[in-house]
Amino acid sequence: MEYEHCSKERSASLDLLLRFQRLLVSKLYPGDCVGQVPNTYSPDLLGVGSLLKKYTALLCTHIGDILPVATSIASTSHRHFAEVSHVVDGDLTGILLPELVVSIVLLLSKNAILMQEAGAIPLLAGLLEHLDRFNHLAPGKERDDNEDLAWPGIMGSFFTGQSCRNNEEVTLIRKADLENHNKDGGFWTVIDGKVYDIKDFQTQSLTGSSIL
Repeated sequence: MEYEHCSKERSASLDLLLRFQRLLVSKLYPGDCVGQVPNTYSPDLLGVGSLLKKYTALLCTHIGDILPVATSIASTSHRHFAEVSHVVDGDLTGILLPELVVSIVLLLSKNAILMQEAGAIPLLAGLLEHLDRFNHLAPGKERDDNEDLAWPGIMGSFFTGQSCRNNEEVTLIRKADLENHNKDGGFWTVIDGKVYDIKDFQTQSLTGSSIL
């Protein structure tokens, strides 16, 4: 129901652009190059790559013009940010750009040489500064950044005497993060699914590191 509602709100021209974008990506996908000699591309394929670059350049120019204005309005208040975000989300920036970025990353992983020749990636990189300025206006951004940088994860709430009342307050630590931290000289351990830092206790313990 929600998808149908969004589709009805989307303009016919935006739907047409989205279908055109998907057509370009599908023509560049390796499935269309079966039997082709590696690192050699047909004129048709190179033509599609050139067309993708022109399309990306036009899209980036449009978004590059919109985002500074959107950022200026959104900086007024949280309410303005919410309204502007809703508008941007329904525009080329929120509909075409995310799918294009994912598609180009996928194509790059499948056929890096062709995508480098197409030259669409540097054009997208030019939008990073505009997007970053807009995203920095999001309410709660500082809190989210602090939570992302907070280490060593959920154990902080135990050592400060605070209880985690909901999952949003819990920082999850992957097994790889724990292993890398310990390789760098840290001493994290897992007990009943919770991560504890026993580095300070290690120097006071009489039992030795092996038992810990």
